Formats: sequence, structure tokens, C-alpha cells
Amino acid sequence: MATSPCSSSGVSSSSSSGLGADAGLEIRTRSVEQTLVPLVSQITTLINHKDKPKRSDKTLQAIQRVGQAVNLAVGRFVTVGEAIANENHELKEEMSIACIEARRAGETIAQLTDVASLDHPESDSHITIFTDKTGVVKAARLLLSSVTKVLVLADRVVIKQIITSRNKVLATMEQLEKVSSFQEFVQIFSQFGNEMVEFAHLTGDRQNDLKDEKKKARMAASRAVLEKCTMMLLTASKTCLRHPDCESARINKDGVFHRMRLALEQVIDIVTDCRPNGENEVAPISIYTGIKEFKNKVEGLRENLYFLSKENLSTMLEVILEHTEDFTDSAYTSHEHREHILELSKQAKMELEQLVSVWMQAQNQKTKDLMEDLEVAILKTCQCMNELKREVHGAATSLAADLLKYHTDHMVLKALKITGVEGNLEAVAEYTCKLSEQKEQLVEMCRLLRHVSGTEPLEITCIHAEDTFQVTGPQIISAAETLALHPSSKIAKENLEVFCEAWESQLSDMSMLLREINDVFEGRRGEKRVYLSLPRPGKHNANLKTLKPVKLDTEEQTKIAKLGLELHLLTSDVDSETEKWEDQENEIVQHGQGMSSMAYSMYLFTRGEGLLKTTQDLFHQAEIFATEGMKLASALQVFSDQVHDDDKALLLLEAEKLIPICKQLQITARTSVQGKSATFTKVDACIQKTRNVMTLLCQLLPVCSKLMRKNKAGNGYLKPAPPWREGRTRTATNAYTPERRGETFGIKSLENHVTKMTFLESK
Repeated sequence: MATSPCSSSGVSSSSSSGLGADAGLEIRTRSVEQTLVPLVSQITTLINHKDKPKRSDKTLQAIQRVGQAVNLAVGRFVTVGEAIANENHELKEEMSIACIEARRAGETIAQLTDVASLDHPESDSHITIFTDKTGVVKAARLLLSSVTKVLVLADRVVIKQIITSRNKVLATMEQLEKVSSFQEFVQIFSQFGNEMVEFAHLTGDRQNDLKDEKKKARMAASRAVLEKCTMMLLTASKTCLRHPDCESARINKDGVFHRMRLALEQVIDIVTDCRPNGENEVAPISIYTGIKEFKNKVEGLRENLYFLSKENLSTMLEVILEHTEDFTDSAYTSHEHREHILELSKQAKMELEQLVSVWMQAQNQKTKDLMEDLEVAILKTCQCMNELKREVHGAATSLAADLLKYHTDHMVLKALKITGVEGNLEAVAEYTCKLSEQKEQLVEMCRLLRHVSGTEPLEITCIHAEDTFQVTGPQIISAAETLALHPSSKIAKENLEVFCEAWESQLSDMSMLLREINDVFEGRRGEKRVYLSLPRPGKHNANLKTLKPVKLDTEEQTKIAKLGLELHLLTSDVDSETEKWEDQENEIVQHGQGMSSMAYSMYLFTRGEGLLKTTQDLFHQAEIFATEGMKLASALQVFSDQVHDDDKALLLLEAEKLIPICKQLQITARTSVQGKSATFTKVDACIQKTRNVMTLLCQLLPVCSKLMRKNKAGNGYLKPAPPWREGRTRTATNAYTPERRGETFGIKSLENHVTKMTFLESK
């Protein structure tokens, strides 16, 4: 079985401990992770060479070339690392040590693969890759450990840039707060704008590079706050300067500055992975997540009757039912939904009691009847929890839909603007009360939606929306009061407009969020990732220029609607299977989820929706889908080599079917056709073959899951290093600009040297 010097987890591990590096060196970004991939591939080639008694000159020379390529690349790599150390004195000691270790390990690998040494008989005591494989493994581990350390230390330079940029923004904000003249304000705000642009670029790059989806969502929320608050800060500050004695104007301005500081602080918390004062990173568990975990535990009883206690299950259910009180206690939950939730909560307790009773009996005596009773109890309990989830989802989404529809006319905001310009303080007070009521409704809506959001990023988005309504509501009120006190003030009117636009924008965002939550609930969860497989500029354009994109008409879309529906059902089945896996980072799961996402985008195409607008988009998607299927087949082959079970033969049999089906799909997708009829036939064939692959995937995943659980106690399958593709690593730009100056001594420079290594196939 092939081995990797960086342990079975490969470079995709979230921690570098598997690489032999310090446990504190965590790989948090994709750029660091992907920079390590080619190095792992090269070293794995060396370690996995076959120890044949007779070695040809070609084999010896190939091994030497790989060893030399590694050593040369590491040498260039270390040179860049040393330059980073010289530019950043606080990192110099750590970086220098890591560079020395990397250089030493690279030289050791070169010596062990030197042909001159290999030509000597092994009895002459010459240490080679054939006589001292342990030495090669040690050198490989040291090399990967030290290179990882260099990369992570270099990543600190990027973090330092973001912190420095934040500090400049904060310093300028302090100046803006103290200005007393318009001329001074305009001058400083111009500087502030440039600094915010730089900060936005740096944090945007960082957000895209983060591996953790929760951190990405939190970063996106904070950056959205900063973007909107920049305009608010401008108008609020101008209003305060125009009306320096107005208390409501001062309150309005202070609120903006406070919110921006909080957002800046959160960005730094995410970048440095630091939460001050022991704060929790995420809110309490949602109902959706609680039910998912509870069902996983209940279904786990089929495989193991002893892996958890009945108290554990009871506690989990109690927590879920406590959260349902957010719905039953809410004044905005309909009477019908409230009654159904209470009934289902009561039923869930009864089903769990019945399950525990049968479960305890089955532990003492495993009869066929008892095991059948246990299966029935498991199914009934899970069904009850599904109904509860459906009920709270319906309660939250129906409330959200009603509120968003009701508030689309923005009547309260319009009334505040009119009465403010009229200087009618009494009417403004009346409408501010109505806005406060609206705010409470929307905040409650966000809280309930969080429970049914379905994914952690969407949950974070709900929390951000709640905060936005909480803060923006009072800011609109203070802006309206200022305008009512100074009805002829153009700047006060403009200021109110800006805050009202922020409110309207958040309401619009809520409509999109509601659609996403419904998509997740209904199993439609691939559209966001489709962009990864769409044609990229420069790669496919040569083939696309001569092809005229074709859209299917209504009749043709109707014909393929049935196929599309089958595809939709299969994506739901695959998603359901992948969700059962404990290790969501497993390569089989990753490929399965990716294929499901792409298949779902093809289903949307059959409805005339989604990101695949033309038949050419569909064909390219099908080609990428087939490629992903081939990768899955390779992962299944590696997995099968690591397990020993009666089901292994079944796994291999099903996996072998995958390759020819995917190849057929690739050929179909690449075949050029002309004419509307031929195009439609090709569309039909692509969707049918995609459906066949998804059907096979639905059969493969449960078998893999079962084998995984059986082999968990031993050397189970862990995600290996992903295959290297040149296009996956970003290259540094040749342009030198102030915004990009950090790239000269950053991660991308290191990537360039690593990606220049020569790759050799061992035969």
C-alpha cells in the first residue's frame, strides 16, 4: 500500500502535527495547504518506489532526478524564507531555524538518491534509499515539518499586514471623531477612504483563502458591516459637524463609530484565531443541528448498542425541546404551529421512552424479534424528529415570508422621511414607535430562522442579520429625530436616506437568505459551488469560440423535466448519505458532495434555472462531473486497499463500474454536435449518464460507510494528499503595486518555487 511521509492524513489535515511539526502550527489557509501538495507528491514518489532486486539505469536516474528536484526546489524555497526573515525581525529566529532544517533535509534526500552512491554495492556500507528507507522517511518528515513551519510563519506576515492596516484605519477614525471643521474632515476622510480600500483588499483575499467555512461567513459579515458603515460614517459625521449641538446627531455618529470598531475587532479575531475573554465563537446549538446529531446517535444503535448511554440521548432531546420554546413562547408563532410543535415535542418524548425500553432489552438479549422492535423504534423516533424539524422550519419560514412581504412597501421609512422634512416631532415619535415594533418582529424572525438555517455559515448570516436590525433601527430613529429638529438641513436628510437604504438592503438580503434556507431544507444544496466547475477564462475559450451556445426552448425543457426530477431525487439521496459520515473531510465524502452539487446544477438546468445558462455550460459541467467521478473511483481503490472485509469484493465490483460510465459521459460531453436536434439529443444523453453515475454513487456510499465503521478501530481510511494540478496553486503577479507589496515576500513567492519542481512518474 502506498504511504505518505506526512501520515495518512496528508496535507489536508487542519493541523500540521501529522507532518511532524509543532502542534501549534495549524494550516488555516488553502494557499499554504496547496503549496505543500507538490512536495508531498514528490516525496511520496520516492518513498513508494518498488524495491526490485534488479534496478535499471532508467529507474536509478529517475530516482536521482526526483531527489535533485526536491533539493533544488527546497534551496530556492529556503532562500525566499530567509528573505522573509530578514524583512521581519520578529520572525527571524524561528524562520532561520526552520530554513536550516529544511535545507539539511533536502540535502539528505539528495545524498540518499545520488546515483554515484547507488552504483556501489550495498555491502560497501554506502547508505542509499534502498539500504536506509527509514532514513528517507525521517528526512521527509523533517523536510515537510520545516517547510510547513516556513509557510505558516510566512502566513504570519500576511496577518501582520492586516493588523497593521486595521491599526491605520483605527488611528484615522480617532482623528475623524475629533475634527471640528469641514475642511479638516474632508482631508482626513480622503485618507480614511484609501485605508479602507487597502483593508478591504487584504481582508477579501484572506476571506477567500480561509479553509473554515464558519470563519469565512463571519469574515464576510464583518466586511459587509464595514462597507455599509463607511458611507454612514461620512453622512453621520457631516451631520454632526453641521449641527454640533444636536444630541441625536451625536448619538447617531457615535453608533456608527462603535459598530465599525466592533467589526474591525472581529476581523482581527478571525485572522488571528483569537477570541478575547473566553468568548464562544458560535451561538448555542440550533434546533436543526441538535436534531441532526440526535438522529445520528439514534441510528448508530443499529451498529452498536453500547456506544452511548440512555441519559445521553435523553439530555440531547431535552436540549432540543428547550430550544423549541423559542417558537412556542414567541408572540409571532401562529396558534396552529404552536400546537403542532407542542404535540410533536410530547410525541418525541414518548418515542424516546419506547426506544430506550426496547434498547435496554436488546442489550440483555439479542433476539430477532427484539432487533426488529428496535428497528421500528428507531424509525419512529427519527420520523418524529423529522416532523418536528419540518414543523419548526414551517413556522420560521412562513413567519419570515409574511413579514418580508408585509414590509416590502417600506411605509414606515417613507413616513419618517416625510414627517422629518416637515419638522413634525410628534409624528416622527409615532413612526419611530412603529419602526421599533417592526425591528422587534424582524429580530425575532432572525432568531427563529437561525434554528432552521441548516448550515453553520447560514446560521452565522442569520446572527449577522439580527445584529444589523438591532443596531440600524435605533440609528434610523436618531437620524429621523435630527432631521425633525432641523427640517431644512440637506445633510440631515441625506443621512436619514443612507440609514433607510441600509435597512431596505438588509430586508432584501433576508429574502435571499430565506431562499437559501429553503433550498438546504429541500435538499437543493449545490448551486453555490457550481462556479468551481464552470469554464474559466483562458482554459476553455479556444474550444468555445466556434460553438454557438444554445438554450433549450420550453418544449425541450419539458421533455427533460422527468430526467431532471430523477436527478434531483438522487442528489437528495446522496446528500442524505454523505451527512451520515462523521468525517466530513473524508475524500470519498468530498467527491460525493461535489458530484451531488454538480448534478443538482444540472437538474436546475432542466428547469431553466441556476447558473448553467446554455447547453455548452451543461456539457462542460458534465465533463467536470465525469472527472470528479474518476477521482472518486481512485479514492475508492485506495480505500479498498486499506480494508479487509467480506464487503470489499462488493465495493470493488461497484467501483469498477464507475470508471467506464464516467468515461462514456466524458466522451459524450466532448463530442461536437451541430444543429438543434443533435444538441438536444446530447443534452438528454449527458443527463441520463449523469443519472446513472448518481445511481451508482447511491449504492457505493452506504457500503463505504459500513466498511468505514467496521475499520474505525484499526487503520481506517483517511484522506490522502490530493493529486497535484498546476492550476490549483495560484501564482504571484509580476505587477508590483502598493496594495500587493506583501506578495513580494509572501506565500505566493514560496508557491512559485515549489511549483517549479519536476514531476516524474515512477514506472
